[in-house]
Amino acid sequence: MFNHLRLRMSLITACMLLIMLLLQSAAWAAPNAVVSKIRTSQNVETVRIVFDVSALPEYTVTTIENPLRLVIDMPGAVNKAAAQYVFNDPTVGKLRLAEAEPGKLRAVLDMKTAYMYKVFTLKNPNRLVVDIIKNYEQKLVEEPAPGIKYTSWLRNSASGPVWAHILDVDPKAGFAIKPVLSNGAIQGLEPLLPMVERSRAIAAVNGSYFGLDGSIIGLLKIDGEIASTPEVPRTALGIMPDGKLFIDQVHYEGKIELPDTRTVPINAVNRERGENELVLYNGLYAPATGSNNFGIEYVVVNGKVTAVNTSNSPIPSDGFVLSAHGAAARLISCLKVGDSVKVNQTLGPEWDKTQHALGAGPMLVKNNSVFLTTKIEEFGSDVAGGRAPRTALGLKADGNILVVVVDGRHENSIGMTLLELALFMQELGAQDAMNLDGGGSSEMVLNGKIVNKPSDGRERRVGDALAIMLPRVAN
Repeated sequence: MFNHLRLRMSLITACMLLIMLLLQSAAWAAPNAVVSKIRTSQNVETVRIVFDVSALPEYTVTTIENPLRLVIDMPGAVNKAAAQYVFNDPTVGKLRLAEAEPGKLRAVLDMKTAYMYKVFTLKNPNRLVVDIIKNYEQKLVEEPAPGIKYTSWLRNSASGPVWAHILDVDPKAGFAIKPVLSNGAIQGLEPLLPMVERSRAIAAVNGSYFGLDGSIIGLLKIDGEIASTPEVPRTALGIMPDGKLFIDQVHYEGKIELPDTRTVPINAVNRERGENELVLYNGLYAPATGSNNFGIEYVVVNGKVTAVNTSNSPIPSDGFVLSAHGAAARLISCLKVGDSVKVNQTLGPEWDKTQHALGAGPMLVKNNSVFLTTKIEEFGSDVAGGRAPRTALGLKADGNILVVVVDGRHENSIGMTLLELALFMQELGAQDAMNLDGGGSSEMVLNGKIVNKPSDGRERRVGDALAIMLPRVAN
């Protein structure tokens, strides 16, 4: 009798457990919300996605940066609409719906550019609404030191987002601006951060164009000495001993005078010697010229030839080396140890007075008007073509200096064309402005930190920088 009773109780318990499991299974099977239809609309400012649902769902929103995605999880919801939608839009790429796990519907929006969003529900009828906001503007303004204002400016348009980093520097606060060489010499390349640390600058951006060996492409003058020369007249920044700055095109002319009073033109300063050229190497270049055996070199100290070599001459700290090849070598073949040599170099009356100068180009703004000198200065598509990360410098009417880096080539910023950069510098109040090297070189360092996003994903090694110096270390 007892065994029959125990068996009966076990059967009752098993039936109750079965009923509970069936009820729970039924609860699982019955979704909290059914997505019956998805509707979309879009305009210049917004993309709207509307989920028509049987009941208002619970949801969580997650943003993912890499890859750029907006994820909406809806526990207890199921999808009865299409599983994928593709958008013809510069910001929104694709919408995908699938079960993230049993009983959880996941909507994934693949994004092409930076965006802002709003997710909310509406009743009568029940809807879950997602608004992707394309046209927006965010500004963060800081004052890292009295007299310097830093602005991080992210704004969007129909073409995509642009993220700019702007320094507005007041020279009256005692700050000065000057070029800084990588590794302290022309030869070689170096990231921006160690250049800033070594020079004890409060901020800096990349400067001139440069070659793979570090040779500067364009004008560079440091502490009154010409470190590099432009091949054609191009735009440069001139810095006077009193700190006054100006932007203009500049042309280099150099020559040496031989003992018999004949003159021979100097083709360049501190770059690799070419065929039939005469190149002057000074102490800013490297410890030695690094030249090949196909020319001849004259070491000059205190205006007199102290040595004649065939190649790779040591460069004296108190003199220079004249390196010649071919036709140029024949013109100066009369030189011998002990002979006097005079060097005459000029950038023009105003430029000769400058303490520092840094060239790049093209010009962007002149006398408050957009003035692009791309063709005049013979820039190719590597500089002038399309949108790219950009670096620029501008001078305002109140004397303040604008130093600007625009990010590009990533989802948060599409970069700018040269025309867009010129218009932007004009918008910021630049009376005159010029373009500096860009692309993966574009970088801004402030208070020892990189504030932009270099397009290489890391610091690129560059040839020189334009540094903002504290008064105690300004020259």
